[in-house]
Amino acid sequence: MKGNRPITKNLTDLFVNSKLITEKQLDKAREVHKAKGGNLGKILVEQGMISQKDLMMVLSEGLNIPPISLSRYKVDEKVMELIPEYMARQYLLLPISKIGKILTVAMADPLNIFAIDDIKVLTKYEVKPIIAAENEIQETLDLYYSKKGKGLKEVLKDMEKEGAAKDEISLVGEDELDISEIEEESKKPPIVKMVDLVILEALKRRASDIHVEPCEKDLRIRYRIDGNLEEVLRIPRKSQNAILARLKIMSRLNITESRIPQDGRFRVRAGEREIDFRVSVLPTSHGGKIVMRTLDKADLSVGLANLGFLPEPLKVFEEGIKSPYGMILVTGPTGSGKSTTLYSIINQLNTKERNIMTIEDPVEYQLGGITQMQVLPDIGLTFADGLKAVLRQSPDVIMIGEIRDFETADIAIKAALTGQLIFSTLHTNDAAGALTRLVDMGIEPFLIASSLVLSVAQRLCRRLCSGCKKPYDIPKSVLDRNGISPVGPDGKKRIFYTGEGCTKCNNTGYFGRMGTLEILRIDDAVKEMIVSRAMTKEIKEYAVKKQGMKTLRDNAISKLIMGSTTLEEVLRITAEE
Repeated sequence: MKGNRPITKNLTDLFVNSKLITEKQLDKAREVHKAKGGNLGKILVEQGMISQKDLMMVLSEGLNIPPISLSRYKVDEKVMELIPEYMARQYLLLPISKIGKILTVAMADPLNIFAIDDIKVLTKYEVKPIIAAENEIQETLDLYYSKKGKGLKEVLKDMEKEGAAKDEISLVGEDELDISEIEEESKKPPIVKMVDLVILEALKRRASDIHVEPCEKDLRIRYRIDGNLEEVLRIPRKSQNAILARLKIMSRLNITESRIPQDGRFRVRAGEREIDFRVSVLPTSHGGKIVMRTLDKADLSVGLANLGFLPEPLKVFEEGIKSPYGMILVTGPTGSGKSTTLYSIINQLNTKERNIMTIEDPVEYQLGGITQMQVLPDIGLTFADGLKAVLRQSPDVIMIGEIRDFETADIAIKAALTGQLIFSTLHTNDAAGALTRLVDMGIEPFLIASSLVLSVAQRLCRRLCSGCKKPYDIPKSVLDRNGISPVGPDGKKRIFYTGEGCTKCNNTGYFGRMGTLEILRIDDAVKEMIVSRAMTKEIKEYAVKKQGMKTLRDNAISKLIMGSTTLEEVLRITAEE
């Protein structure tokens, strides 16, 4: 099969004329294209230089090819059958309609003449290309083919028919399992197929975690999707040990060990994507609970601009990371997206001129061109010890997974004062709280004031599904209680939205998440407040009144007014001010 023909000269001309990117950005994209090949338009999107929407707009206007939004599109099965799955996925295209001898095809790259020629030869139809967003094509293909293929429940029935595992595993001695027998069972096709399908289904549903939980009578499988856990399957207990063993083998863990926690990882390829899984095994009363976290490097290449932040705080953030030295802290609870934000920044700063080093527990995303160190407390390699060693390597930028104690904080702050740009995280509720937390750790206030550039608080807010979003009336009393005006600055009544639930969002009404930021700039007045040991509330009040800082609640309400999320989400992720 012929490969994709990259959009090169035509697309270059179109973007230069549209003035959406600079010549410098274009040169950088060309370098990536020259090194890795592929589609120049896709590279521009991946590098965060333009959005997918901009790409579609430029192609549509410049080439006079109409665009289509697939979010509300219903697949015509008869038309879909005209093009095989392998071709649709390879070229990222979707047959839309057939009228007479003309086949209309939605394409991510409508200039791909090889794809168009292959369709003509295969179908004997004339091809009319239209433009669609790559992610929407991928999602539509995944949804269509997942319905056509065997689901988890069908494979579970096959397992039961084929007798994938014995009802009981024989005991050797008093409390040891016959490991050789379990290992043999884990290699049987039904078990392998079930594990593969659990992982594949999780990727299709955009799950961030897979929970495999031994219970008293069965094995429960749950996915964390957009921050919420959803139960997807229960497997008979007789297959439990074989499935757990299969996952341990994939993660290169010791299947004979069942008394202590273990950590491992494995990698899978899904189309053009390589996805890492970080695996944690925890001994429980009914067996080893396994949690697998998906780590997709593609999430890091979208750039800060595409993480869903509002323009105002994003501008402050991007100005802050241009600082040649100092410390930037990102705060928030577990699961608030701190790591993804920091990795996206590091990926953006990753150039040949910079020596970037990280100290993590554990290393989540493995990035080329960056030196990454994992702390090992069992042998005495703590964050503080790792940081001391890293500073001897002449780093320009250092990312510290988390500041947990005085020693780490002290070394990090002194490094920020001596010429390094430091990024790290703290577990505090808001941006101002990070300043008092450092003081509580025992750091001298004047050191904090001298080294800190920004303190950022972050949360993740679920985004309304575009496929089932509809207007929704919120009672005026509820809006008043939450400080939201029912009327906009233009005097018109504001329209709020909710999600009905559809197949695209698995009937949740939400599809994906977006970041919400609260950014505190460390200006002269804030420095004075830090030195005088001002309370968190005082610092926050100053930032809101004098700096114009938008709090987490303010940012979330802005997303509500924009129609991106619901009031329920605003109240769920933010505390009342």
